[in-house]
Amino acid sequence: MYTRITRHIKVTVRPKYVPGESRPSDGRYFWAYTIEIVNMGPETVQLRSRAWQITDESGRREEVRGPGVIGQQPVLDPGERFEYTSGCPLGTPSGMMVGTYQMVADSGESFDVEIPAFSLDSPYAKRIVN
Repeated sequence: MYTRITRHIKVTVRPKYVPGESRPSDGRYFWAYTIEIVNMGPETVQLRSRAWQITDESGRREEVRGPGVIGQQPVLDPGERFEYTSGCPLGTPSGMMVGTYQMVADSGESFDVEIPAFSLDSPYAKRIVN
């Protein structure tokens, strides 16, 4: 589990390798990740868009941007939470993701909320012991 708090918005990520969606012999590895967003602040906020950086174990980086998450732009009143699950395929047995949510407060102010960096590790990832 990975957690980050930005401006009273808590983002927690729980990634999980999905063997049933993966085909290592074809160079396809798939992860599901569940994200919980909690508004711990005093004002209502809306998640408007997302921006991800996805890096595989060979260093290849992909950027993904778009409106909302899973087709929604949730509004969170103080104390409310929103949870969703999405997925990420990679061509390597491990990688990492990091990103931001672009939020708008009731006051009209826009701000970014950090999504903590999290690792995508499959049972096929090479382990290095220092």
